[in-house]
Amino acid sequence: MLPNRARVTALLAVPGLLLAGCAAGPSDRRLRVMVPTVAGGGYDFTARTLAITLRESGLAGEVEVFNLTGGMGTVALTRLVHESGNDELLLQMGLGLVGSLHTGSPPVRIGDATPLARLVDEPGTIVVAASSPYRTFDELLVDWRRGRLTAGIGSLPGGPDYLALMLTADAVGLPPDAVTFDQYDGGGGLLAALLSGQADVIVSGLGELRHAVAAGELRVLAVTGPRRVTGLDAPTLRECGYDVEVTNWRGLLAPPGLAQDRLNRLRDLIERLHGRREWRSALRENGWGDAYLPGAAFGDFLASETRRVGALLDRFAA
Repeated sequence: MLPNRARVTALLAVPGLLLAGCAAGPSDRRLRVMVPTVAGGGYDFTARTLAITLRESGLAGEVEVFNLTGGMGTVALTRLVHESGNDELLLQMGLGLVGSLHTGSPPVRIGDATPLARLVDEPGTIVVAASSPYRTFDELLVDWRRGRLTAGIGSLPGGPDYLALMLTADAVGLPPDAVTFDQYDGGGGLLAALLSGQADVIVSGLGELRHAVAAGELRVLAVTGPRRVTGLDAPTLRECGYDVEVTNWRGLLAPPGLAQDRLNRLRDLIERLHGRREWRSALRENGWGDAYLPGAAFGDFLASETRRVGALLDRFAA
């Protein structure tokens, strides 16, 4: 059997792939997971891992993952909200969508959808190419404070990479207007920018860079989470002496207007997935933390994150 990442990579080549099976369970009908970003990014990879794991654990017979981009995620969210009562459609989302909704005047809000569950989290990483002269975060910081570095991020302003970059800059004493960065379309563009020298340093979740780190192409100088990542020789920013902690997270939303029995069935499906060994294996293989938070608790978390991220973006824009 192929390793989990290899199986997902195969799926990425066929964005509309339908995972067929005949396992009976609480979701033995067709289930569709909508991704608000292009194929190959963190949301997309999480959704396709979810689809594979639902099938392999015998919890679902058919799961289709498809990408609906536009409006910094608002096109997909609007589609979800307009499909009121449809218990066969889910939206893969996360911190990036929360942030993007603060950058414009979206027609819908996250609170218009039904919170299903928060699934995973992962720290950001501060990464340079293996050929970079910077061996430690403090070495990089010398030139960053002198205005000599261009950073790269793989999310839109307001997304997790942006927040990790700006909160790190704030912690080391750099004002927002002194931070030079370029935005790239997901992990692939970000990696290419770093390896080609367009970016001096990048900030991104580890999941999208893990293969390049393992291949020796990249050097991780620090992680933004609360603790070190197993198997990765890199300190936290707090270990480096800077009071900053940023963790990305991803979860699922369902449409509004679901009948209670249908909502209960969806929640039971994700609850059962969370307890399966196949899901625990996927967490380990992808370096994700188990951030499971179901139902109303996830709704409260979303409301809190919306307020927190809004306040941060207002401060960085001031």
